[in-house]
Amino acid sequence: MKNRWLLPLAILVLSLSANSCEELILSDEPGTDPVENFDYLWRVAQEKYAFFEYKNINWDEIYREYRPRVNSETGVIELFDIMFEMLNELRDGHVNLYSPFNRARFDIRGLGPENIDFRLIQDNYLSENYYITGPFHHDFLAGNRVAYIRYASFGSTVSNFDLDFLFLRYEETDGMIIDLRQNGGGSLSNVFRILNRFVEEKTLVYESFIKNGPGPNDFSAAQPAYLEPAENDEGEVRRQYLNKPVIVLVDRGSYSATSFFALATLPLDNFTLIGDRTGGGLGIPNGGQLPNGWTYRFSISRTLTPDGQNYEGGVPVDEQVILTPSARLQGRDPVLDRAIELITG
Repeated sequence: MKNRWLLPLAILVLSLSANSCEELILSDEPGTDPVENFDYLWRVAQEKYAFFEYKNINWDEIYREYRPRVNSETGVIELFDIMFEMLNELRDGHVNLYSPFNRARFDIRGLGPENIDFRLIQDNYLSENYYITGPFHHDFLAGNRVAYIRYASFGSTVSNFDLDFLFLRYEETDGMIIDLRQNGGGSLSNVFRILNRFVEEKTLVYESFIKNGPGPNDFSAAQPAYLEPAENDEGEVRRQYLNKPVIVLVDRGSYSATSFFALATLPLDNFTLIGDRTGGGLGIPNGGQLPNGWTYRFSISRTLTPDGQNYEGGVPVDEQVILTPSARLQGRDPVLDRAIELITG
């Protein structure tokens, strides 16, 4: 007899919970009008986003498609979902909308296969006592002829000590492999801290342009980026790795700072990119706040090679090599195998 009330009570509780959720997020304060917030987001994207022309996106057409779905009665969760769909038309991992209950994002990992299995590498290529120095997993391969360095995130700080140790340990190798597959990015300072160890002179690697007006071609003057030999406090050049082949492994999950790293290697003759095209992300993100308090960010810059090429869609590789399911079953990584072959001949 007691249990006959449980189902109606549960339905009532769920109904009240859903309503409470909506009430928790909604308020009658100024700035919460759905149309006002939708128009604000669309307009600020129109003014600040850097890649409409590159991606051949007509933002006015996007407005005409999504705006009729919003009115003064649109619920807050529905509004967020509509904005989420609209922003995903940009297909950009640096475009986000943040609310207390969700984050709009474009998952760049879906652009291509996940081209690395680090457990496979540990089991079949690295010794049991491979080193972990700072953010780097590293070891000798091919009878000590090849240095293998895995760096999983540019969000992990690189110190000068880490690099000094790496280049001392592997100074006698014939070449180096830097594995950046599925590295989703992080700090650009780490990009330059690493690559400065591979150059003998100041080298222009790319130029960035900040979106500074509402027009599609309103950009700042070029802001050049250079590599130059790293020095210690006494002005002496730090330990380097020069005039040997360096193979960088990337894939579609190599994004943002990792794409900047790949882009910055293009002027360096001894560097080779293999694997799969990077995921892009060569626009610097910046943002602000909607009237209702939600925050957003967009890619507000574009980055070009010294000869004017735009690789926002991904930095291409010199050789495309994919880790196939059959190779996994055999305990082999064709990407890594090819890199070793390029160094050892």
